[in-house]
Amino acid sequence: MRFLPVSLNAILVELADLDQTLALLASLQRELPAGVEELVPAARTILVRFRPAVTTIDALVRAIAGRDLSARIERSSTLVEIPVHYDGEDLAEVAQILGICIEEVIARHTGAEYSVAFTGFAPGFAYLSGGHPGFNVPRRQTPRTRIPAGAVALAGTFSGVYPQASPGGWQIIGITPEAMWDLGREQPALLQPGYRVRFVDIAARRASEPGYAIGIGEKDVAPHGPDRTAASLAPGQAALEVRATGLQTLFQDLGRHGQAGQGVSASGAMDQAALRTANRLVGNPSDSAALETAGGGLQLRSLGETVVAVTGAEAPVSVRAVDGRKWSVAAYAPVALAYGDMLTIGQPVAGTRSYLAVRGGFAIEPVLASCATDTLAHVGPPALSTGDVLGVRGVPVQAVTAPEVAPAGLPVSGQEVVLDVVMGPRTDWFTVAAVENFCAQRWEVTAQSNRVGLRLAGAVPLERAITHELPSEGTALGALQVPPSGQPVLFLADHPLTGGYPVIATVAPYHLDRAGQIPVGAFLRFNPIRHFSELSAELSEEPK
Repeated sequence: MRFLPVSLNAILVELADLDQTLALLASLQRELPAGVEELVPAARTILVRFRPAVTTIDALVRAIAGRDLSARIERSSTLVEIPVHYDGEDLAEVAQILGICIEEVIARHTGAEYSVAFTGFAPGFAYLSGGHPGFNVPRRQTPRTRIPAGAVALAGTFSGVYPQASPGGWQIIGITPEAMWDLGREQPALLQPGYRVRFVDIAARRASEPGYAIGIGEKDVAPHGPDRTAASLAPGQAALEVRATGLQTLFQDLGRHGQAGQGVSASGAMDQAALRTANRLVGNPSDSAALETAGGGLQLRSLGETVVAVTGAEAPVSVRAVDGRKWSVAAYAPVALAYGDMLTIGQPVAGTRSYLAVRGGFAIEPVLASCATDTLAHVGPPALSTGDVLGVRGVPVQAVTAPEVAPAGLPVSGQEVVLDVVMGPRTDWFTVAAVENFCAQRWEVTAQSNRVGLRLAGAVPLERAITHELPSEGTALGALQVPPSGQPVLFLADHPLTGGYPVIATVAPYHLDRAGQIPVGAFLRFNPIRHFSELSAELSEEPK
């Protein structure tokens, strides 16, 4: 085993092969070390996230290093057959890479049994190991910006099915009508770790079985969203009517933790301290769902008497009564709204995301135990639309909460923001000059940034010392992943669970809220608080 630093609350365990990875995963799942909160397995690694208040990196490394890796994992008795139309865009190219004909590619893909090694990248995306021993296919040189839902693809020795339309670099050999991810099922992910999988050629099945028929695209229908009209309100129930949404307004809470086994990341509020404070100001539990709005422009009309609080970005907040009177109200303080009062959050002058909580909480139903909206995975309540009516839960006792002090020093466009980072886990994949440039130069936050990540641009791209493909591995919140362009991406709340590009460093957990408030046009500098070195079970103290 190799132990690599990730952050102050995470390490990466690297193993020799997939069999060892699965053996260690099974061992850790049977007997979880104290303080471990989440395990994200991949091809040759396991990302281990832990609570520093309970354990230390040194203790965790020693607890894992002694595990037995000789056990082999028993395969599940569950077999899932996946029908495929073998007409993918890359089918001919895959045949050429392997030096065989297209018919042989199909025969090899359908003639062997796969098993679900692990999940990641997106909800319902399973990395399927096994298959024909001759399959070893490189990723595409240039990833596609959109791969359709149901695409059956190859990368390295793995096969997989894209559960939804998304960017990707795998080689597409076909498409299936089978839904890999369906929230209407008791178990949304069709493929679970350990399941056996066999692919079936639809054309061949039809030829051999004249009665066999299966459609394609029949399930590719957008689900209906929840009823957000006045008709959905109970008699006398207060509500907030959406009159304008701004750039984007979403429901967020503290995140959807513990769903990594289905390929679902935590998501949640980009500035968690601001969300907690907004809830505290109106007397809610700190993990209640609130509204997260980016860039200002949100307008809400109170239907009934409500109490709200706005936190996060430094932005003007105003109220206009039904008689036309208008006045400014303070952020970080409870605001009482009468029937018909219109509250508006203006454009931020510092920071980028504001949070609005309402006393009693919003009457929305959780999805996979959370009300967070994951914009990459498309899990959670849909984004707000103009005209939506958001019901408010009743409050038996209304607490009175004092105003709080807004945080100082929120980032501003054009300003330099310094973020502390832990170097690793793949710092050694870059040249010495690249590591120096990563820390020395400033990086501009580009307009392509969103809740998935901040896309950065620097004068000198980061050059790799190791240029071969990195097998997919777990990515932490705050990871700075470097694609072939050499321009880093800072992963934020809606980042994928796994990624195939090396991570040079990871933002320290205490600076993640600050990262969530950084606007487009700001500049970042990275301050290493721990330089890269492998972790050792033989050391008696953690590396400084």
